[in-house]
Amino acid sequence: MGDAPKVFPIRPEWESKEASSRIPFSVYTDDAIYKRELERLFYHGHWCYVGLEAEVPNEGDFKRTVIGERSVIMVRGADGAINVVENVCAHRGMQFCRERHGNKKEFVCPYHQWNYKLNGDLQGVPFRRGVKQNGKVQGGMPKEFDTKEHGLTKLKVAARGGVVFASFDHAVESLEDYLGPDILGYFDRLFNGRQLKILGYNRQRIPGNWKLMQENIKDPYHPGLLHTWFVTYGLWRADNKSQLVMDERHRHAAMISTRGTGGAKSEVTAGVTSFKESMEIQDKRLLDIVPEAWWGGPTAVMMTVFPSVIFQQQVNSVSTRHIQPDGKGSFDFVWTHFGFEDDTPEMTERRLIQANLFGPAGFVSADDGEVIELSQYGFEQKPFHRAVAELGGHEVGNTDHMVTETLIRGMYEYWRSVMED
Repeated sequence: MGDAPKVFPIRPEWESKEASSRIPFSVYTDDAIYKRELERLFYHGHWCYVGLEAEVPNEGDFKRTVIGERSVIMVRGADGAINVVENVCAHRGMQFCRERHGNKKEFVCPYHQWNYKLNGDLQGVPFRRGVKQNGKVQGGMPKEFDTKEHGLTKLKVAARGGVVFASFDHAVESLEDYLGPDILGYFDRLFNGRQLKILGYNRQRIPGNWKLMQENIKDPYHPGLLHTWFVTYGLWRADNKSQLVMDERHRHAAMISTRGTGGAKSEVTAGVTSFKESMEIQDKRLLDIVPEAWWGGPTAVMMTVFPSVIFQQQVNSVSTRHIQPDGKGSFDFVWTHFGFEDDTPEMTERRLIQANLFGPAGFVSADDGEVIELSQYGFEQKPFHRAVAELGGHEVGNTDHMVTETLIRGMYEYWRSVMED
C-alpha cells in the first residue's frame, strides 16, 4: 500500500509572529476569516467611502451603495447636509430602496408603507391608530409605540473636499486622525476645494478576494512588468522618480511617481515581455497629457484608503475606485470618474479619453482584473500555501523607490493587529 495522503491545515498560522511578509492563502479563502473582516474592518473602527457630494447636489438626491455587504443610502437632506442611512426598513427588515440613483422627498418601504424622512426618522406608519369599524377601533400599534425608536439606522458621516465617508461605529476617530497627516496631505492635494464634476461610472464584478485590489494598488512591483501601456510609454516605470508613503499604522498608502524621470530604457525594459517598443497608438489623444498646477510635480498618485477605496490620479485621469466585498472570493469594483467644474471643455474631453486606460475594459486595468481572478484560483487550489511579499526585505517603512513590497507588508501588519486580538 502507498503512503497515506498528506493532510494540510485549512487555516495555517503565519510563519512569523513578527513579520507579515508571508501571507497564508487561507486569508483569501476562509469564510470565517472573511466574516470577521466584515465586522472588524468594515462595520467597526473604520471610515468607509460612500461617494462624492457632487453625486447628490440637490435636496432629496440619493445614491444607493454599500459598506462591506450592508446596503446604505447617501442622501442630501432638507437642511443641505449629507445623511447616510442603512437600507433596511425598521419594520420587517426589507431593503426598501432598489434604484442606484434618484431623488425622493421621503423614503417609503413598499411592503407596509412605513415612511421615513431623508434623515432616517420614522414619520408615518399606516393604521398606527387602528381602523374604525362599526364605531369601534380595531387593531393599531400599542400605545407605547414611539416613532423615535423605530427610525432607520443612521451612520456617522464625515465629508472633506467633496468626498463622503461613513461609519456604523459612532465612536470612530475623526476622519483626519484616521487618515493621518501624511496621507491627508495627498488627499487634500487631489480634493483641494475645487467643485467636483461627475463624468461617469464603470462597474465590474471581479472573482477574487477584496484585499487583492488593496494589494494591487499597494504593489509598485507589477506595473512596469504586467502593464504594456505603463512600461512602453513610461507612464509608470521602476526607475521613475518615486515615493511610497504610509500612515503611522500602515493601513493607508500613497504610491507617487513622476513620468519621464527614469534612466535608460534598456535598464528596466530588457527581457520584459510586456514592453512593446514597436507598438503605436492610433488615437494620439490617449497620451495627450497636459500638466496641471495642482499636481505639484508627480504625474501619478495612487492612494489606498483602507479598507474600501482607491483614489486615482494617473496623468489627467482622476477617479475613485470603490471596493465592495461580495463573499470571500468576489467583489464589485465601482469606478467614479470625475473632473472639476472649472475644467475647460478640452480638459474634460482629455480626462474622458484617458479614462479608457482604466475601468473594466481599460487598456491598463483589464490586466489587473485578470491576474486577481487567476490568483484567487491558485489560492483556492492550494489553501495550505502562502504568498511571499519580501521584495525589499522584511521591514515596513516609507521609501523613495518602487522596488519593494513594503506597502503590502504594512497592510498585513495592520490587518493582523485588528484581526488577531
